[in-house]
Amino acid sequence: MLRRWLVPFLILLPFPTSLIAQETVEVVVLPFEVQAPERVETLKVQIQTLLANELKEEGIVVLESPLPHEPLLKAAEDTGLKHFRRLGSAVGADFVIWGSLTQVGQRYSLDAKVAESYGERPPEAVSAEGEQLENLPDGVRRLGRDISMKILKRERVAEVVITGNKRIEADAIKRIIKTKKGDTYSAKSIQDDVKSIHKMGYFDDVRVEAVSTPEGKVVTFRVAELDTIRNIRFRGNKKFDDEKLQEMVHIRRGSVLNVNTLRGDLKEIEKLYKQKGYHHVEVTYEIKPVEENHADVDFVIEEGDKVFVKAISFEGNRAYDDDTLKDLMKTEEKGFLSWLTSSGNLDREVLDQDISKIAAYYHNHGYIQAKVAEPQITYEGERIHIAIKVEEGPQFKVGKVDLEGDLIHPKEVLLKMGIRINKEEVYNREVIREDILALGDVYSASGYAYPDISPRIDQDLKAFKADVTYVIHKGPLVYFEKIIIAGNTKTRDKVIRRELAVHEQELFSGKRLKRGARNLYRLDFFEDVKINNTKGSADDKMILKIDVTEKPTGAFSFGGGYSSVDDAFGMASISQRNFLGKGQTLNLRAQVGGRTTTYTFSFTEPWVFDTRLTGGFDLYNWNRDYDTYDKESVGGTLRGSYPIFDYTRLSLSYNYDESDITNLSYDASSAIRDLEGSNVANTVTSIVRRDSRDRVFQTTRGSDNSITVEHAGTPFGGDIGFTKYVGDSGWYFPLFWGTVGMLHGRVGFIHGDPVGDEPVWERFYLGGMGSVRGYEWRDISPRDPETGDEIGGNKMLQFNVEFLFPIIKKAGLQGVLFYDTGNAYDNGEDLELGVLRRSAGYGVRWYSPMGPIRMEYGYILDDEQGQKGEGGWEFTMGSAF
Repeated sequence: MLRRWLVPFLILLPFPTSLIAQETVEVVVLPFEVQAPERVETLKVQIQTLLANELKEEGIVVLESPLPHEPLLKAAEDTGLKHFRRLGSAVGADFVIWGSLTQVGQRYSLDAKVAESYGERPPEAVSAEGEQLENLPDGVRRLGRDISMKILKRERVAEVVITGNKRIEADAIKRIIKTKKGDTYSAKSIQDDVKSIHKMGYFDDVRVEAVSTPEGKVVTFRVAELDTIRNIRFRGNKKFDDEKLQEMVHIRRGSVLNVNTLRGDLKEIEKLYKQKGYHHVEVTYEIKPVEENHADVDFVIEEGDKVFVKAISFEGNRAYDDDTLKDLMKTEEKGFLSWLTSSGNLDREVLDQDISKIAAYYHNHGYIQAKVAEPQITYEGERIHIAIKVEEGPQFKVGKVDLEGDLIHPKEVLLKMGIRINKEEVYNREVIREDILALGDVYSASGYAYPDISPRIDQDLKAFKADVTYVIHKGPLVYFEKIIIAGNTKTRDKVIRRELAVHEQELFSGKRLKRGARNLYRLDFFEDVKINNTKGSADDKMILKIDVTEKPTGAFSFGGGYSSVDDAFGMASISQRNFLGKGQTLNLRAQVGGRTTTYTFSFTEPWVFDTRLTGGFDLYNWNRDYDTYDKESVGGTLRGSYPIFDYTRLSLSYNYDESDITNLSYDASSAIRDLEGSNVANTVTSIVRRDSRDRVFQTTRGSDNSITVEHAGTPFGGDIGFTKYVGDSGWYFPLFWGTVGMLHGRVGFIHGDPVGDEPVWERFYLGGMGSVRGYEWRDISPRDPETGDEIGGNKMLQFNVEFLFPIIKKAGLQGVLFYDTGNAYDNGEDLELGVLRRSAGYGVRWYSPMGPIRMEYGYILDDEQGQKGEGGWEFTMGSAF
């Protein structure tokens, strides 16, 4: 320990005091001659000024030149030298400096001379060269450093040597010291370097030697490393075992003993104990040398007794009682179930957050002047008492709300565009913050990327009203100078750019930029999308950088499972949602189950000919075993869609389908018997769909609304004829703690066509996943009065309510509570809300690598057909939900 205190003293011994405190040196810098094709007078002043500033930086006093703008005398060398010395002595300077700048082509040369004003020694020459006059300041700085070396008799550092280090690399030490090869030798810098090396925490001793050579000073740092850690031990720990404490410390066996790390480890151990209520804990360390260059480290822990928050009290609160304020806090008094709930534990960071919450609560309820003092914590044995002093002040109501500054819309319009404080009875700081954000969105949508909006609060201390004035400085209109895409190794740039809704050289729009980010997430190609804005080449230019983190979009999957519809099934698929990085979707899928066998091949091009037209086709072979018949369908679909409004697309498709109805059972309805054999359908479908969901899967906000009209028959011909209308609306909204609410409704109608038959499989059935859970698949349906077979309804109603909550958010695992109701009605029946079937239940959903998986239990709530109380599990995988 003693040698560490002696280090600063020993360092100073080899250095002469002249290097620590020098006499003041005064110089005069005369205007330089300039031999250049242009800017002669400007360069004279520039060189003189830059050189004077550089010499001042080196500690030299620069006197005012007697020739600020006068050209130098062109005389013989001896006559000129006497003249210069007279000029120096006239102003009392120790040295006089003059010279010239010569430009030849793109190169320049600075040639200076330094002469004593009162001596007889010949002047010393100093020079510096460089390329391009734009780099002249750098050359003048080099010239100034060399001149100061001459005047102050300083030496350069010829070499820096590190010795004595065994485990710590010399380069690591050189990186943290100031002294570098080629620098001016400085005793002050050497002292700072020794301190910096000690702060690394790896050395027990540091000594310095400086030896003069013809090339300059050779500076040698001799270090003695601390010991290597052999063992790490803990003593006195009962609450936590050694393995847990080892996780908290950063020192490791075999590493160099670092005192700074040791001190940090003490704090980490103390923090761990205090989080568990041991606030009297004391942790120290002992270093025990065991052999040459090795030592054991012992952490000595005195745990003390566990203490709990026994009481939290408030002083000065009149508007809100203690219980109301305690409810705002995460810090709690010890309760009966503290062993389970951890109530009573004190965490200072959490307590500080609680104080901020209390202050915010007052400020959001009109108490502008409210102050919450630092909590007073008192320890009494195993008990902690927390006292919090509150100064409430008066409650202020909202007075006049106004806008000032740069208004891009009439004041009355802006006050209606998201301003909420004028609807509040009392002052609310959080609402004001939201107003500022809303106004910022209005301005950013008009191209003002950096609006400065600040509230001015004028307090009327007599009426206790607060007038709120939003002062707006809109700043310049900003344009996107450049859009940089990064992180995409597979997805092509144009796939990302076409979703951004903003373009280069276009006016900034915060609204469209947010929309672009949502579009990128909806592609489902990326795990993360980060948008960074940086200033461009001017105040009105912005560089937009989009950093994406891609995720796998192709999959080869196979497996099996159980579905309430198909019983056991096997499935295999090859899919690519970002084919060749062009955003195209390619899918080949086969599924073989107890009742269904399907083979499908699909292709979708989202931007046909780089336009917003989406096109694609589907080919399929579909076999289905219904209760009373079998149906085999072969066909294909051509489809296209185009955006017509915000989030809204119009889709048109044509489907050719040839269905073969076979294996009719004896109780098959007449509606099925009429369709026995081959049936050809030419179906045209039009859909208007508005989809503003933030994500296709695991949606948290937005809505999905559509109107679908399908028509087969006149004038397209075929054996099948019908027209079907379906309206569908689903709404998602975030609730609390990461939960999401969903409301869904569906209504449908179908009627026959003069050409062809109306098939039963196109009519409406409810029951099972996707409709009214708890009922069996297609169980809710009108029935043939003779056979009891389900024949479907010509109209239907369906409503669903869901509450979704995260179980393991990172894994994509969600829980769901639901309520379903709906019914299918036969021809001639009215849509009656009083006869809706009802069910409720719960389940889990997992967005697995193989696709979405749902497992849900539905419980039947109505008395229809004596089914109340019945229900069951349903399971699906690999299909959208």
